[in-house]
Amino acid sequence: MSLDDPDANMPEEVMWQGRFITAKKKGRWEYVARSRGIRAAVILAVEDGHVLLVEQYRVPLGRNCIELPAGLIGDDEGVAGESPLAAAGRELVEETGWRAARLEDAGEYYSSPGMVSESFTLVRASGLEQVGPGGGTDNENIVPHRVALADLNRFLAGKRAQGVAIDVRILALIGETLLS
Repeated sequence: MSLDDPDANMPEEVMWQGRFITAKKKGRWEYVARSRGIRAAVILAVEDGHVLLVEQYRVPLGRNCIELPAGLIGDDEGVAGESPLAAAGRELVEETGWRAARLEDAGEYYSSPGMVSESFTLVRASGLEQVGPGGGTDNENIVPHRVALADLNRFLAGKRAQGVAIDVRILALIGETLLS
């Protein structure tokens, strides 16, 4: 940790707090954190040359977004102390309709560390079996997609042409094509 940064030892102030997010200030920096220490699990479900993705409306963007399946850890009643792997398994079935025989912790990551303190646990899912339609809970309106990796760039281009946003985590799937 670099404590020689002039803001590192400044007090942290809560500017505003809601049910899910908290706006904070520390020194010169303003940023957002998840309230109540809630974290997220993001699922990378790639198998047999296909990847499971979800599409859902995101209010901050004002449009749909293509994303890896994901969800909050321990946000439902009765699941306090839920592990990232348990949350990932639950969310994968809820959002995509696919169950994983194996879930592997692939590390903790930060998506926008200059603005958000939130981290997520990336979970690799394998041994996939379709067990339902997916779509999320009653109020989520999630559209699951099973996309061939060979067609992923074309799929994403088509979604962009429709005005759909693409989550930054999709770079994990197309990064190699960007470097060649």
